[in-house]
Amino acid sequence: MTTSPTRPPSMAPAGTPGARQQGNGAHPAAKPLHDQWSEDPGAKPIVYVNGRMLPKREAMVSVYDHGLLYGDGVFEGIRIYRSKIFKCASHMERLYRCAEQIHLKIPISVDEMVRVQRDCIAANGLTDGYIRLVVTRGFGTLGLDPRRCPVPGVICIADQIRLYAEDLYKSGMRVVVAKRPKTPVACLDPRVKSLNYLNNILAKCEAIDAGCDEAIMLSTDGYVTECTGDNIFVVKNGRVFTPPPVCGASGLLEGVTRAFVMRTLCKDCNVPVEERLMRLDEVLGADEVFLTGTAAEIIAVHSVGECRISNGEGPVTARLRNRFRQIVTSDAIPED
Repeated sequence: MTTSPTRPPSMAPAGTPGARQQGNGAHPAAKPLHDQWSEDPGAKPIVYVNGRMLPKREAMVSVYDHGLLYGDGVFEGIRIYRSKIFKCASHMERLYRCAEQIHLKIPISVDEMVRVQRDCIAANGLTDGYIRLVVTRGFGTLGLDPRRCPVPGVICIADQIRLYAEDLYKSGMRVVVAKRPKTPVACLDPRVKSLNYLNNILAKCEAIDAGCDEAIMLSTDGYVTECTGDNIFVVKNGRVFTPPPVCGASGLLEGVTRAFVMRTLCKDCNVPVEERLMRLDEVLGADEVFLTGTAAEIIAVHSVGECRISNGEGPVTARLRNRFRQIVTSDAIPED
């Protein structure tokens, strides 16, 4: 991927996203995370918005931004471990590829985008945390026409995230099967990590109404795809299986953690892994089920609806999760 020379975020020239923002972009040296965030919650995190580093209370976009008006844009969720950006290159490749697929040209280079993330990590004194990168179509008109949005917007938030309670990683979690199917690939390919997450959110609402945190989504022709925010794996007879990127008429987001499980963790733990179309019955008959995602990492599922899968985290899931924790707490955090 071609990159262009970098430019400090505080020196955005006229015509770039940063030139449209208010404020001078100057901030004193950040206090330690726990000190400043507790005494003034509106001050932290420091957020990159269109070329400027702003305190949380000032980090805003226009109500005419098409990311807000139409969900028009792409994003990445990325983990920080020991101040390193986990699988940074993989996330950047997906971000720029997804932007290209929706005809959105990101206004800064890959090198600049990585530097923006490192600047946000440093500004907020983070050692372990979570990055949310958002690229919107930008400021435009009330019409759909993307040509009316001359300059895309770029946002980087470096903060903390915790999706699930710590005890669930040992006990496992209950999920349900959403009644709402996954949007068919022909309508909106879920391999594009766009800001339009309504299909997933409505399935998430089904999970919440059922008293749990996640829901399995099926394709319109009945194949297992993924969960609302996580990829799904099943374990049977010591082998690991996961749905392929296109599952019948629908598909799934090719998660970075999903790929790390398949290419690194299963190899390290000598566990066979295979992509395979599967029906719900195969999930219900599994020895173990686990979910993966950047925020979730690796978490076991003990029940699907009223069907009990296991009595907690199974042995294969535990091996994979323990290997994951070994890697992300080591001195060699992979940023590839």
